[in-house]
Amino acid sequence: MVAHATDTIGTAAATELVIVRQLDAPREAVWKAWTEPERVMRWWGPKNFATPFCTIDLRVGGTFLSCMRSPEGQDYWSTGTYREIVEPSLLVCTDSFADEQGTIVPAAQYGLTGEWPDELLVEVTLEERDGGTLMTLRHFGHPAGEMKEQCEAGWNESFDKLADLLAQGRGGQG
Repeated sequence: MVAHATDTIGTAAATELVIVRQLDAPREAVWKAWTEPERVMRWWGPKNFATPFCTIDLRVGGTFLSCMRSPEGQDYWSTGTYREIVEPSLLVCTDSFADEQGTIVPAAQYGLTGEWPDELLVEVTLEERDGGTLMTLRHFGHPAGEMKEQCEAGWNESFDKLADLLAQGRGGQG
């Protein structure tokens, strides 16, 4: 059974992950990097992971489906539903492990341990600041401890790739 986002938020205080990054790019470029599939595919996933597939239906109630591929060739599918969209400053969506059809599957299917809920919540805010963009990610609901640390490391490696891409002018320009 899938938890409702309000349930996830209400029970996730102890497992909230917050990452703040100052990016040297206009807010509109960062927004496009989060919302346009061809751009997401260039930075999504930890270091040495690729994203060979991504679809985004950017509207409240719309969904995304993406595939991260490990260096060893293991595919990790994820899906979610957009709950709130305020262009170009706020994205709120659910986050679930999935199969390639977008059906939610347990995290254990990918070998992850711990008490993973079927649905987590992600909130991304983008603020114009100091000639660039202050990006704040809040990720609610994942297991505490080692799994949270691995999740944080994965997000930070993804954001390193995003920052590099934006600095090269390929992530959100043109």
